[in-house]
Amino acid sequence: MAKVLIAGAGVGGLSTAHHLRRRLPSSDEIVVFDQSAVHTFWPSLLWLMTGTRKETEVVRPLAQLRDPGIRVIEAPITAIDAETKTVVAGDQSWTGDALVVALGADLDPSLIPGLAEVPGNFYTLDGAHAVWRQLQDLQQGRIAVLISRAPFKCPAAPYEAAMLIDGFLRKRRRRPAFELSVWAAEAAPMAVAGPQVSQAVVDALAHRDIHYHPNQTVERVEGKTRHLTFHENANLEPYDLLAYVPPHRVPQVVSAAGLAPSDGWVAVDRHSLETSFSNVFAIGDVTGIPLALGKPLPKAGVFAHRQGEVVAEAIAARLLGRPSSESFDGHGECFIEMGQGLAGFARGNFYAEPTPTIRVYRSGRHWHAGKVAFERQWWSQWW
Repeated sequence: MAKVLIAGAGVGGLSTAHHLRRRLPSSDEIVVFDQSAVHTFWPSLLWLMTGTRKETEVVRPLAQLRDPGIRVIEAPITAIDAETKTVVAGDQSWTGDALVVALGADLDPSLIPGLAEVPGNFYTLDGAHAVWRQLQDLQQGRIAVLISRAPFKCPAAPYEAAMLIDGFLRKRRRRPAFELSVWAAEAAPMAVAGPQVSQAVVDALAHRDIHYHPNQTVERVEGKTRHLTFHENANLEPYDLLAYVPPHRVPQVVSAAGLAPSDGWVAVDRHSLETSFSNVFAIGDVTGIPLALGKPLPKAGVFAHRQGEVVAEAIAARLLGRPSSESFDGHGECFIEMGQGLAGFARGNFYAEPTPTIRVYRSGRHWHAGKVAFERQWWSQWW
């Protein structure tokens, strides 16, 4: 009887677990570890933040996964031994024949003075709720969407957040009373996808009178006086509502295991997703995969999902003693919510050289409907 351990029950971890379950005999054990009892469909937090979803619509209990052949351990992982493929969670340890690290990126607002005291981190359930409460109460003022550091997961999300907030205010005929801005610690939106994608996002912001400030690295947040201080800007920038993307970092348990430096990400083979340790794989946001143009593969759920499929096939093939031709090819796509029932869409090959080849599709209501359909498909597939 074989045993596969999966650290993390996000998009990548669940994709791996379910595809493994369909490939391995029922006698083989698949164990998933997560510190939370629920799975959060992260893309829907943007809708929770603007009032079109409730919390019960964006989370599901892991205990209710459709496939009963997956064992879920609800406990924080305190140690990983990559050499022996051992995971310590709670007060127990498990050793497997293969290990998949899908722990994502830790969100750490404490890396910027004052940021953790501001309740606007919309990459979390509590933060999305906080933004929604403030949006309902605020009648006028300055709304700032802040990208505090790069890289961060889902490169479109903060720009979507700004446009969804804009749409919320327009629907309630309150938009003229607000100044809406995006402050970004990056040179351009979704720059890895190329200048056409970046310009399309910049144009969409401008069309909605959303001010865009690139190359702005926040140094401090003054929550009491509601000001932002930037390294590149001597002025104190005021805000009345701050919705922000916190700094991301590799989970400490991953760096302690020797899988990544504390200031970096897990290195993997770009096609197999295997680490330097045999039968130890890493997928999703915890990885750092360099591209030909010198930037890393974006941290996005679409890549984690596909990587989970590839790794599941690779592990099953090795355990069953058969060949496998599965390979992660760098293809991916992204919906871009624009508010008021509109969305854009882009897809392409991020492994293409010398630069990714991405096609941008004309925005419309059909792409918003497509993202809603994808959300429904996700829940019906696993629950």
